[in-house]
Amino acid sequence: MDVVMLLVVAACMAAYVVWFSRLAERLRGPRVWPVVGSLPGLIQHSDRLHEWIADNLRAAGGTYQTCICAIPGLARRQGLVTVTCDPRNLEHVLKTRFDNYPKGPTYHDVFLDLLGDGIFNADGDNWVFQRKTAALEFTTRTLRHAMSRWVCRSIHLRLLPMLKDAAARYTAVDLQDLLLRLTFDNICGLAFGKDPETLAPDLPENTFAVSFDRATEATLNRFILPEPLWRFKKWLQLGMEATLSRSVAHVDRYLSAVIKIRKLELSGEVSGGEQQNQHDDLLSRFMRKGTYSDSFLQQVALSFILAGRDTSSVALSWFFWLVSTHPAVEHRILLEIASVLHQSRGGETGAWLASPLTFEEVDSLVYLKSALSETLRLYPSVPEDSKHVVADDVLPDGTSVLAGSSITYSIYSAGRMKSVWGEDCLEFRPERWLSPDGKRFETPDAFRFVAFNAGPRICLGKDLAYLQMKSIAAAVLLRHRLRVATGHRVEQKMSLTLFMKYGLKMNVYDRDLEPIAREIRKTRPPAATATTVAVAAGA
Repeated sequence: MDVVMLLVVAACMAAYVVWFSRLAERLRGPRVWPVVGSLPGLIQHSDRLHEWIADNLRAAGGTYQTCICAIPGLARRQGLVTVTCDPRNLEHVLKTRFDNYPKGPTYHDVFLDLLGDGIFNADGDNWVFQRKTAALEFTTRTLRHAMSRWVCRSIHLRLLPMLKDAAARYTAVDLQDLLLRLTFDNICGLAFGKDPETLAPDLPENTFAVSFDRATEATLNRFILPEPLWRFKKWLQLGMEATLSRSVAHVDRYLSAVIKIRKLELSGEVSGGEQQNQHDDLLSRFMRKGTYSDSFLQQVALSFILAGRDTSSVALSWFFWLVSTHPAVEHRILLEIASVLHQSRGGETGAWLASPLTFEEVDSLVYLKSALSETLRLYPSVPEDSKHVVADDVLPDGTSVLAGSSITYSIYSAGRMKSVWGEDCLEFRPERWLSPDGKRFETPDAFRFVAFNAGPRICLGKDLAYLQMKSIAAAVLLRHRLRVATGHRVEQKMSLTLFMKYGLKMNVYDRDLEPIAREIRKTRPPAATATTVAVAAGA
């Protein structure tokens, strides 16, 4: 009997070796090991994951397939992962065959406790309904003006005084932390009209903000753990799953109270109802347009907070770091800002600083938008994303994908391919986004630059994001020079959002605008009249 068992085991092992050898021959990309597939490589390179994926994609010509579970019956479907950054494939997945590549059950289950069936966690008809409803609001000019008001308020009443104080005291600030707080306050104001005031001189802890952060961190932890393991921990309420439950409960209570009060205000049953038309946040807009459940309204608010908070602040962190290390780019940005203000407010620098930039002034900053886009090309806020394959398909580059498998599209790698962006693809060069005469921003093919997604799921808040980032960048650079603090290490944090691992410690210096003003006066026509300046200052 023992001999028979040994022969059976040996035969099984031999069959597995043959099967595995054939599997490995068909796959391109990182080395695949028996049983555990490519997981050892992921673990080995976890501290530089995005660069490792980019290296593999360059070697494979833009697309490769790997296996994270080299077990017969699983490897060719649930364990198969296709990784790509080829613009043709991105267009196919994100637009042409959109219905065949939803977020899928894994993504939905991971975010279900935090986001429910909100727009960023929905597929199919549910997503279509929410998308159409939200799109109507995001196309309104009043929403952009609402965002502009929130941004200007937080910049000039909170961020700039803190930077001015740091410059006076010769102390470094963690700019990434300040920007995270600023964008969180802004997006909460825009989403449900309530300012959590996390950006304040003493950098206070806000219970809603803390709970939201912990819930987000615990949710993202589910992507790291095998699904059976995190579900088991959830059942027993262990570790991060217990944190997630407590944090989500606190977030639910907070937003439920906001929704209850807002409904009463809009109906005129409590003080504030007479000013109901002044409520221009997304929550109030949804309430006015239809009868939605509290649960639905809460999911709407949370989804937009999740999408709008980290992405803009992370992009700005990388932007300020890149600009601080590229003096020529910084100088050209300043020249553009000064030129716009010279035209609208006159030649006196005091008038430039007297009031926040108007919507029209911000909109005129073409080179600044190019620099921000170049930042997102090199350091996209969401470096990787994935889709579920519903039915067997063939990608435009000839790669076959099977139902039940997944596709990861590397946004980080897409901006770093010579075949797409040229030999200088790793250089920070905002000029690549400008028209030949340097006066217009030229948007590249939508599937070469997917930092804001593309196709039917393209980011609804793209224009609002640019408005916020341009407003913050212009206000800060007009008043301060920022330089990385001595000894501070700027490294990527390996997470779903491209944070800086150690924050961004920067020294702040007051900027002397007179040299820029003199340069502008030599090359520009006569300044605006005093009346124009007065109008701009009072805007």
